[in-house]
Amino acid sequence: MACAPTARRLDSAPHTPWEAELRLRFTAGAPRTQLLERLHRGPLRVQRTFHPEGAPCHVYLVHPPGGVAGGDRLTLHAELEPGAHALITTPAATKFYRALPGRRALLEQRLHVRDATLEWLPQEAIYFDAADVATRTRIELQGDARFIGWELSCYGRPACDEPFAHGRIRQSLEVWRDAQPLWLDALRTDGGHPMQRARWGLQGATALGTLAAWPCTPADLEALRHWLDESRPGEDAMPLSPQRALTATGRRSLTLVDGLLLARALGTGAADLRAALLPIWQWLRPRLLRCPAVEPRIWAT
Repeated sequence: MACAPTARRLDSAPHTPWEAELRLRFTAGAPRTQLLERLHRGPLRVQRTFHPEGAPCHVYLVHPPGGVAGGDRLTLHAELEPGAHALITTPAATKFYRALPGRRALLEQRLHVRDATLEWLPQEAIYFDAADVATRTRIELQGDARFIGWELSCYGRPACDEPFAHGRIRQSLEVWRDAQPLWLDALRTDGGHPMQRARWGLQGATALGTLAAWPCTPADLEALRHWLDESRPGEDAMPLSPQRALTATGRRSLTLVDGLLLARALGTGAADLRAALLPIWQWLRPRLLRCPAVEPRIWAT
Protein backbone atom coordinates (compact mmCIF):
# COMPACT_ATOMS: atom_id res chain seq x y z
CA MET A 1 0.00 0.00 0.00
CA ALA A 2 1.38 3.37 -1.00
CA CYS A 3 1.67 6.00 1.70
CA ALA A 4 0.34 9.40 0.76
CA PRO A 5 1.58 12.48 2.60
CA THR A 6 -0.55 13.71 5.45
CA ALA A 7 -3.12 16.18 4.12
CA ARG A 8 -3.09 18.43 7.19
CA ARG A 9 0.27 18.62 8.94
CA LEU A 10 -0.19 19.78 12.51
CA ASP A 11 3.14 19.09 14.15
CA SER A 12 4.60 22.47 13.17
CA ALA A 13 1.75 24.98 13.64
CA PRO A 14 -1.69 25.10 15.28
CA HIS A 15 -4.86 25.21 13.19
CA THR A 16 -8.42 26.37 13.72
CA PRO A 17 -10.36 23.26 14.78
CA TRP A 18 -13.36 22.07 12.80
CA GLU A 19 -16.66 21.68 14.63
CA ALA A 20 -19.32 19.68 12.83
CA GLU A 21 -22.70 18.15 13.69
CA LEU A 22 -25.04 15.97 11.63
CA ARG A 23 -28.57 14.88 12.55
CA LEU A 24 -30.42 12.23 10.56
CA ARG A 25 -33.96 10.88 10.91
CA PHE A 26 -35.23 7.90 8.92
CA THR A 27 -38.86 6.96 8.44
CA ALA A 28 -40.54 3.90 6.93
CA GLY A 29 -41.98 5.25 3.72
CA ALA A 30 -43.82 3.35 1.01
CA PRO A 31 -42.29 1.44 -0.62
CA ARG A 32 -38.90 2.22 0.96
CA THR A 33 -37.22 3.91 3.93
CA GLN A 34 -36.76 7.65 3.50
CA LEU A 35 -34.29 10.06 5.05
CA LEU A 36 -36.91 12.41 6.44
CA GLU A 37 -34.59 14.87 8.16
CA ARG A 38 -31.02 15.85 7.38
CA LEU A 39 -29.56 18.74 9.38
CA HIS A 40 -25.88 19.58 9.33
CA ARG A 41 -23.57 22.20 10.76
CA GLY A 42 -19.99 22.33 9.57
CA PRO A 43 -18.14 19.78 7.42
CA LEU A 44 -20.11 16.60 8.08
CA ARG A 45 -22.96 15.69 5.77
CA VAL A 46 -24.86 13.26 3.57
CA GLN A 47 -24.93 14.17 -0.11
CA ARG A 48 -27.73 11.83 -1.20
CA THR A 49 -29.39 8.52 -0.35
CA PHE A 50 -29.33 5.24 -2.28
CA HIS A 51 -31.77 2.33 -2.54
CA PRO A 52 -29.80 -0.36 -4.40
CA GLU A 53 -31.90 -3.19 -2.96
CA GLY A 54 -35.37 -1.72 -2.58
CA ALA A 55 -36.62 -0.79 0.88
CA PRO A 56 -33.35 -0.30 2.88
CA CYS A 57 -31.89 3.21 2.67
CA HIS A 58 -28.11 3.34 2.15
CA VAL A 59 -26.39 6.49 3.43
CA TYR A 60 -22.75 7.55 3.05
CA LEU A 61 -21.34 9.92 5.68
CA VAL A 62 -19.01 12.48 4.10
CA HIS A 63 -16.39 14.55 5.93
CA PRO A 64 -15.05 16.98 3.27
CA PRO A 65 -11.80 17.97 5.07
CA GLY A 66 -10.59 14.39 4.48
CA GLY A 67 -9.38 13.75 8.02
CA VAL A 68 -9.77 14.68 11.68
CA ALA A 69 -7.07 16.81 13.28
CA GLY A 70 -6.28 17.72 16.86
CA GLY A 71 -9.02 19.84 18.41
CA ASP A 72 -11.70 18.87 15.88
CA ARG A 73 -15.14 17.92 17.26
CA LEU A 74 -17.58 15.84 15.22
CA THR A 75 -21.05 14.80 16.41
CA LEU A 76 -23.53 12.46 14.73
CA HIS A 77 -27.10 11.77 15.84
CA ALA A 78 -29.21 9.28 13.90
CA GLU A 79 -32.78 8.25 14.72
CA LEU A 80 -34.73 5.45 13.06
CA GLU A 81 -38.51 5.49 13.39
CA PRO A 82 -40.57 2.28 13.58
CA GLY A 83 -40.31 0.11 10.48
CA ALA A 84 -37.34 1.98 8.99
CA HIS A 85 -34.22 0.19 7.71
CA ALA A 86 -31.00 2.15 7.18
CA LEU A 87 -27.45 1.13 6.31
CA ILE A 88 -24.91 3.80 7.23
CA THR A 89 -21.33 3.65 6.00
CA THR A 90 -18.51 5.93 4.83
CA PRO A 91 -16.92 6.32 1.38
CA ALA A 92 -13.38 5.79 2.70
CA ALA A 93 -11.29 5.37 5.83
CA THR A 94 -11.50 8.07 8.50
CA LYS A 95 -8.03 9.41 9.27
CA PHE A 96 -7.12 10.85 12.65
CA TYR A 97 -3.95 12.92 12.25
CA ARG A 98 -1.19 13.68 14.74
CA ALA A 99 -2.02 16.43 17.21
CA LEU A 100 -0.24 19.12 19.12
CA PRO A 101 -0.19 18.66 22.92
CA GLY A 102 -3.56 19.39 24.49
CA ARG A 103 -5.44 19.30 21.18
CA ARG A 104 -7.60 16.18 21.51
CA ALA A 105 -10.03 15.35 18.71
CA LEU A 106 -13.51 14.18 19.69
CA LEU A 107 -15.95 12.03 17.72
CA GLU A 108 -19.36 11.38 19.30
CA GLN A 109 -21.98 9.15 17.66
CA ARG A 110 -25.43 8.38 19.06
CA LEU A 111 -27.71 6.02 17.15
CA HIS A 112 -31.32 5.52 18.30
CA VAL A 113 -33.21 2.56 16.77
CA ARG A 114 -36.89 2.33 17.73
CA ASP A 115 -38.69 -0.77 16.37
CA ALA A 116 -36.46 -0.41 13.31
CA THR A 117 -33.35 -1.90 11.69
CA LEU A 118 -29.91 -0.31 11.57
CA GLU A 119 -26.71 -1.48 9.93
CA TRP A 120 -23.78 0.61 11.14
CA LEU A 121 -20.82 -0.25 8.88
CA PRO A 122 -18.31 2.62 8.65
CA GLN A 123 -15.04 1.87 6.95
CA GLU A 124 -11.92 1.75 9.08
CA ALA A 125 -10.52 4.50 11.31
CA ILE A 126 -6.76 5.04 10.91
CA TYR A 127 -5.01 6.58 13.91
CA PHE A 128 -1.76 8.23 12.86
CA ASP A 129 1.22 8.23 15.18
CA ALA A 130 0.87 10.96 17.84
CA ALA A 131 -2.88 11.25 17.37
CA ASP A 132 -4.88 12.30 20.45
CA VAL A 133 -8.46 11.10 20.00
CA ALA A 134 -11.58 10.23 21.98
CA THR A 135 -14.40 8.38 20.19
CA ARG A 136 -17.76 7.60 21.80
CA THR A 137 -20.39 5.49 20.07
CA ARG A 138 -23.70 4.67 21.75
CA ILE A 139 -26.35 2.50 20.11
CA GLU A 140 -29.77 2.70 21.76
CA LEU A 141 -32.15 -0.11 20.79
CA GLN A 142 -35.81 0.02 21.68
CA GLY A 143 -38.64 -2.48 21.31
CA ASP A 144 -38.34 -4.74 18.27
CA ALA A 145 -35.09 -3.16 17.06
CA ARG A 146 -32.57 -5.09 15.01
CA PHE A 147 -28.92 -4.13 14.67
CA ILE A 148 -25.69 -5.20 13.01
CA GLY A 149 -22.71 -2.90 13.35
CA TRP A 150 -18.96 -2.76 13.51
CA GLU A 151 -16.04 -0.50 14.28
CA LEU A 152 -12.65 -1.09 12.61
CA SER A 153 -9.54 0.53 14.09
CA CYS A 154 -6.02 0.68 12.63
CA TYR A 155 -3.24 1.94 14.89
CA GLY A 156 -0.37 3.63 13.08
CA ARG A 157 0.57 2.96 9.46
CA PRO A 158 2.72 -0.20 9.39
CA ALA A 159 3.03 -0.13 5.60
CA CYS A 160 4.76 3.25 5.96
CA ASP A 161 6.95 2.01 8.82
CA GLU A 162 5.03 4.32 11.15
CA PRO A 163 3.91 2.49 14.31
CA PHE A 164 1.59 4.05 16.85
CA ALA A 165 4.46 4.96 19.17
CA HIS A 166 3.13 8.23 20.60
CA GLY A 167 -0.24 9.72 21.38
CA ARG A 168 -3.36 8.36 23.04
CA ILE A 169 -6.71 6.97 21.93
CA ARG A 170 -9.81 6.56 24.08
CA GLN A 171 -12.59 4.49 22.50
CA SER A 172 -16.02 3.82 23.95
CA LEU A 173 -18.61 1.55 22.32
CA GLU A 174 -21.95 0.97 24.08
CA VAL A 175 -25.08 -1.00 23.17
CA TRP A 176 -28.25 -0.34 25.18
CA ARG A 177 -31.74 -1.86 24.92
CA ASP A 178 -34.81 -0.26 26.47
CA ALA A 179 -32.58 1.96 28.62
CA GLN A 180 -30.65 -1.03 30.00
CA PRO A 181 -26.99 -1.67 29.12
CA LEU A 182 -26.30 -4.74 27.00
CA TRP A 183 -22.59 -4.12 26.50
CA LEU A 184 -20.22 -1.36 27.58
CA ASP A 185 -16.75 -1.49 26.05
CA ALA A 186 -13.95 0.97 26.75
CA LEU A 187 -10.46 0.77 25.27
CA ARG A 188 -7.46 2.89 26.18
CA THR A 189 -4.51 2.77 23.79
CA ASP A 190 -1.35 4.74 24.55
CA GLY A 191 1.37 4.96 21.95
CA GLY A 192 4.26 2.63 22.71
CA HIS A 193 2.52 1.04 25.74
CA PRO A 194 3.35 -2.64 26.48
CA MET A 195 -0.35 -3.42 25.97
CA GLN A 196 0.24 -3.25 22.24
CA ARG A 197 2.31 -6.44 22.39
CA ALA A 198 1.00 -8.14 25.53
CA ARG A 199 -1.03 -11.35 25.28
CA TRP A 200 -3.82 -9.67 27.25
CA GLY A 201 -3.75 -6.71 24.84
CA LEU A 202 -3.32 -6.37 21.10
CA GLN A 203 -0.77 -9.23 20.95
CA GLY A 204 1.36 -7.36 18.42
CA ALA A 205 -1.57 -6.65 16.12
CA THR A 206 -1.98 -3.16 14.67
CA ALA A 207 -5.69 -3.42 13.82
CA LEU A 208 -8.73 -4.30 15.94
CA GLY A 209 -12.30 -4.85 14.78
CA THR A 210 -15.50 -5.36 16.76
CA LEU A 211 -18.86 -6.48 15.35
CA ALA A 212 -22.10 -6.56 17.35
CA ALA A 213 -25.48 -7.98 16.30
CA TRP A 214 -28.89 -8.03 18.01
CA PRO A 215 -30.94 -10.14 18.62
CA CYS A 216 -29.15 -13.50 18.45
CA THR A 217 -29.62 -16.86 20.14
CA PRO A 218 -27.22 -19.63 21.17
CA ALA A 219 -28.46 -21.53 18.09
CA ASP A 220 -27.43 -18.58 15.89
CA LEU A 221 -23.97 -18.58 17.45
CA GLU A 222 -23.44 -22.31 16.95
CA ALA A 223 -24.75 -22.22 13.39
CA LEU A 224 -22.45 -19.32 12.56
CA ARG A 225 -19.44 -21.07 14.08
CA HIS A 226 -20.22 -24.21 12.10
CA TRP A 227 -20.63 -22.24 8.88
CA LEU A 228 -17.34 -20.39 9.37
CA ASP A 229 -15.52 -23.64 10.16
CA GLU A 230 -17.04 -25.79 7.43
CA SER A 231 -17.86 -23.58 4.47
CA ARG A 232 -15.51 -23.75 1.49
CA PRO A 233 -15.33 -21.74 -1.75
CA GLY A 234 -18.11 -22.87 -4.03
CA GLU A 235 -20.15 -24.34 -1.14
CA ASP A 236 -21.41 -21.17 0.49
CA ALA A 237 -25.10 -20.41 0.54
CA MET A 238 -24.47 -16.83 -0.60
CA PRO A 239 -21.80 -15.00 -2.63
CA LEU A 240 -18.83 -13.89 -0.56
CA SER A 241 -16.10 -11.35 -1.08
CA PRO A 242 -12.79 -12.57 -2.56
CA GLN A 243 -11.18 -12.38 0.90
CA ARG A 244 -13.14 -15.34 2.30
CA ALA A 245 -10.41 -16.80 4.49
CA LEU A 246 -8.44 -15.11 7.24
CA THR A 247 -4.87 -14.23 6.47
CA ALA A 248 -2.04 -15.78 8.47
CA THR A 249 -2.02 -12.72 10.73
CA GLY A 250 -5.77 -12.43 11.16
CA ARG A 251 -7.44 -13.73 14.33
CA ARG A 252 -11.14 -13.87 15.17
CA SER A 253 -13.33 -14.80 18.15
CA LEU A 254 -17.10 -15.08 18.71
CA THR A 255 -19.26 -14.92 21.82
CA LEU A 256 -22.84 -14.24 22.92
CA VAL A 257 -23.75 -11.91 25.80
CA ASP A 258 -27.43 -11.68 26.77
CA GLY A 259 -28.59 -12.03 23.19
CA LEU A 260 -25.92 -9.74 21.74
CA LEU A 261 -23.53 -11.52 19.40
CA LEU A 262 -19.99 -10.15 19.55
CA ALA A 263 -17.10 -10.81 17.20
CA ARG A 264 -13.54 -9.56 17.66
CA ALA A 265 -10.80 -9.56 15.07
CA LEU A 266 -7.09 -8.76 15.25
CA GLY A 267 -4.78 -8.22 12.31
CA THR A 268 -2.18 -6.04 10.66
CA GLY A 269 -4.60 -3.80 8.78
CA ALA A 270 -8.10 -3.17 7.52
CA ALA A 271 -7.91 -6.06 5.02
CA ASP A 272 -7.51 -8.54 7.89
CA LEU A 273 -10.48 -7.05 9.73
CA ARG A 274 -12.71 -7.16 6.68
CA ALA A 275 -11.65 -10.74 5.96
CA ALA A 276 -12.67 -11.69 9.49
CA LEU A 277 -15.88 -9.70 9.93
CA LEU A 278 -17.41 -9.24 6.49
CA PRO A 279 -18.37 -12.95 6.18
CA ILE A 280 -20.12 -12.69 9.55
CA TRP A 281 -22.21 -9.75 8.35
CA GLN A 282 -22.95 -11.63 5.11
CA TRP A 283 -24.18 -14.63 7.09
CA LEU A 284 -26.14 -12.67 9.70
CA ARG A 285 -27.95 -10.31 7.34
CA PRO A 286 -30.32 -12.87 5.78
CA ARG A 287 -30.87 -14.63 9.12
CA LEU A 288 -31.52 -11.53 11.27
CA LEU A 289 -32.78 -8.97 8.77
CA ARG A 290 -34.36 -11.22 6.11
CA CYS A 291 -32.33 -9.46 3.42
CA PRO A 292 -29.67 -10.79 1.03
CA ALA A 293 -26.12 -9.59 1.68
CA VAL A 294 -25.96 -6.61 -0.68
CA GLU A 295 -22.76 -4.65 -0.09
CA PRO A 296 -22.84 -0.84 -0.40
CA ARG A 297 -21.70 0.27 -3.85
CA ILE A 298 -19.14 2.62 -2.40
CA TRP A 299 -17.10 -0.31 -1.07
CA ALA A 300 -16.28 -1.33 -4.66
CA THR A 301 -14.80 2.05 -5.64
